Amino acid sequence: MDQAMDQMKAVFDLGGPVVMVLLAVSVATVAVVLYKLWQFAAAHVGRHQALRMAVAAWDAGDRAAARDALARSGSYLAPLVEAAFDGRDRARLQAMAEERFVRLERGFRYLDSVAQLAPLLGLFGTVLGMIEAFQSLQAAGAQVDPSILAGGIWVALLTTAVGLVVAMPTALVLAWFEGRMEQERVVADTLILTAVAPSGVQGSPEIETDMVPVRG
Repeated sequence: MDQAMDQMKAVFDLGGPVVMVLLAVSVATVAVVLYKLWQFAAAHVGRHQALRMAVAAWDAGDRAAARDALARSGSYLAPLVEAAFDGRDRARLQAMAEERFVRLERGFRYLDSVAQLAPLLGLFGTVLGMIEAFQSLQAAGAQVDPSILAGGIWVALLTTAVGLVVAMPTALVLAWFEGRMEQERVVADTLILTAVAPSGVQGSPEIETDMVPVRG
């Protein structure tokens, strides 16, 4: 514990409070990313094979096979498809889907804020460090030591580097999350449209039998 406190004190002395804030933000960001990964895995995001089979069977007119395949699905979209099978209208289904998307997208705004503000926070620390370096240079008066200015500059630039280190991975992870959610919306729209307006109903054997003319 004492060693950890000494390391934290060394970081504070080297980079100042801005670096400490960026480190705290990075810890919170890692926690949010891990939670989102767990949430995506628990919701079976991207794993809709059973749902696709169910909707395909429904589209072909095989209601029993569609219900069986739906029961095997663990996807968060399964209740949505079940509601479509039960005759819910398309507008209601789209609202239900959007409600699920909103839950999965919680935390995206925080990640976006970190990706945008972390470099600015690092730049703010750099400006403060440069001000301190030039104040030290001014205080030295005629006995100017270049090492004073050089040391102050690299310590000041450290905050910008830390800000970029925090922001760049966050932006990449957020782009991946947003790409997955765009794919989920496409999948949900396809499932809803197919389940609400199946094409196999028109070609069912029962309908074709009823349409055969009776010969005397």
